[in-house]
Amino acid sequence: MHSAQQRARCRRRPTHVRRDRGMTLIEILVVLVLIGIVMGIVGGNFLSRGEKAKADAAKIEIGQIAQSLDLFKLEIGRYPSTQEGLQALITAPPGVNNWNGPYWKRGTVPKDPWGNEYRYAQPGTSGPYDIVSLGADGKEGGDGVNKDITNRE
Repeated sequence: MHSAQQRARCRRRPTHVRRDRGMTLIEILVVLVLIGIVMGIVGGNFLSRGEKAKADAAKIEIGQIAQSLDLFKLEIGRYPSTQEGLQALITAPPGVNNWNGPYWKRGTVPKDPWGNEYRYAQPGTSGPYDIVSLGADGKEGGDGVNKDITNRE
């Protein structure tokens, strides 16, 4: 049998050893992968919102250009030709006597939010003129953020 002294020692000694330990390498890697996945999802949402905001800004600016073109027509009696382009909103085209511009208040021909020039054609395919931004890729056609933005939308 056990003596009283041995029983007292057994009571003081824990039956299992508790170790304070840190995280293992696998646990750290799992946490880093999860953080990367979350950042990828959140970052992707912010990037797509930025491109949508640029497309919205292009639509608004095309509307402003269209208003300037309509004012030009009201005073001159015609829209600028394709050759005169949007520059006719800033400086008087040769041979136009009743030009009261500038009709576009900024000093330069506008560029779309991606830094490309708007395409202008008169007559247009389905109206008196076409104003086109080629979207994020700067090429005709496309889907999503690369889709062309026109005054016909």
